[in-house]
Amino acid sequence: MKVKSLFLSLTKFELGLWLSSVCVTVVSYFFSGNNGLFEMFSALVGVTALIFVAKGYVIGQALTVVFGLLYAYTSFECKYYGEMITYLFMATPIALMATIEWIKHPYKDTNVVEVNRVNKKQLTIMCVLSIIVTVLLYFALKYLGTQNLFFSTISVTTSFVAAYLTYLRSPYYGLGYAANDIVLIILWVLMSIDDIAYLPMIACFVMFLINDLYGFINWKKLSKEQRK
Repeated sequence: MKVKSLFLSLTKFELGLWLSSVCVTVVSYFFSGNNGLFEMFSALVGVTALIFVAKGYVIGQALTVVFGLLYAYTSFECKYYGEMITYLFMATPIALMATIEWIKHPYKDTNVVEVNRVNKKQLTIMCVLSIIVTVLLYFALKYLGTQNLFFSTISVTTSFVAAYLTYLRSPYYGLGYAANDIVLIILWVLMSIDDIAYLPMIACFVMFLINDLYGFINWKKLSKEQRK
């Protein structure tokens, strides 16, 4: 689909949600006095990716890969090594795998991905892997002297679960990312106590939270429509 067609396919609510996300991000950027255009660009890529992921479009997953790389760099600059490692070596590669998986599973002849139901085996594998990843990265982050270690570790767990559910094409990816958004809001609030220049990141993840909750709702709707 062409860029113009992508935006024209959005409902009035979805277009309003995207525009609101963009406006909140840009306004918070200017009010914070932040001179980092890179951070604002990263946030704009993120909110744009989410609205298309919520629609079930592959382009949304492709943009998620781009956002993961941008956010990893931002986290590195802030010494949030947990976020950097999580996005650079886990969330982004899984997002790339998910992009390929989505391309392979379109719903009939549409541009929408086929929604999948997670079975018990897949759920068990996800739980085991999330425990292993969390434990390993906890010690790695502790060794690196990561700020706010507890929340950074929780972020690893929620991010992995969300990314894995996205790879599985499950509607519950939205709830996984919503949980991760809440953790990230806490992390960036803690950073903003010392420097309000990080306020745009809080605004970014507040809008991410709203978008991810909508994604869950819309994917449940897509699931019902595809099964008729």
